Amino acid sequence: MGELLAKAKAKPRLVLVICCLLLLPFLFKSSSMEEHKATWLWDATLIENPGKVLDFCKEQGVSVIFLQIQKNVEENQYQRFIAAAHAEDISVHALDGRPQWAYQEQHKEADQFIEWVLDYNGKSAPEERFAGIQLDVEPYQLRRWERDQDGVVTEWIRNMEGWTAKGRSGGLYMSAAVPFWLGKVAAPGSGGNLSRWMLGQFDALAVMSYRDSGLKMVDLSKEMLAEADRQGKSVWIGMELGHTEEGDHLSFFGKPLTVMNEEMKKVYRLSDAYSSFAGLAVHHYEAWQEKIASDDPKREQSSMSN
Repeated sequence: MGELLAKAKAKPRLVLVICCLLLLPFLFKSSSMEEHKATWLWDATLIENPGKVLDFCKEQGVSVIFLQIQKNVEENQYQRFIAAAHAEDISVHALDGRPQWAYQEQHKEADQFIEWVLDYNGKSAPEERFAGIQLDVEPYQLRRWERDQDGVVTEWIRNMEGWTAKGRSGGLYMSAAVPFWLGKVAAPGSGGNLSRWMLGQFDALAVMSYRDSGLKMVDLSKEMLAEADRQGKSVWIGMELGHTEEGDHLSFFGKPLTVMNEEMKKVYRLSDAYSSFAGLAVHHYEAWQEKIASDDPKREQSSMSN
């Protein structure tokens, strides 16, 4: 009788243990996903103090830095910074681009940028190399876009085919920053839209779904996320922290840090269903650091003393 009672008492505990084990993958997935963030770093001179940049990135869960390449920064500075980032499991991607790069006649400027990265990687130790390249071209800022969109896109597509082939030949992870409405633009000759074409061409896209609401950011990105799921590619959801003249609803500039953090959590929660979701890409490092510092004056003073 005592043995039967012991077995009866053990069953609920066994069920509880099994339930906990079944839930563990979901709990760990949610936790680890929130650690995956990227950020754009436009002022490359800041890497001269790698500790400050990387300490902040570690605190905020950043695993990828899109670092703009500047000629006034020496190669050994890039090497030192990337090696330090590598030691913290943070990958660094070379960033550059101009709207005019979409034009066939100016593709060589982008070619030279990619060749510089390949040459740099060839001269650097494995832990000092760029993991990838991000292109930020944005040709819709050109005047010609309004009167000849198909013509600009046709040239842009031809250029992108060459750029991605050149980058991949050197083992680089190729990504691009794109607007959320890219799916409304036709890709001439492909029978589909430019969003689908670019997902097929690049390893990942960072969609600039800039809004001050996590729900709206995901809503603007969901078609691209769904297409990336089908193609087995990755999508970063971009969020804006800097000042913009285009409307307060596009940025978290001037909004409480607690509000921003809550909306960040919403993005991760709402994007969990998409296998392509790579994390949040925060625009940009300088604005993010200023926002955190302004919420904690002591932190700002400590940062200044460094």
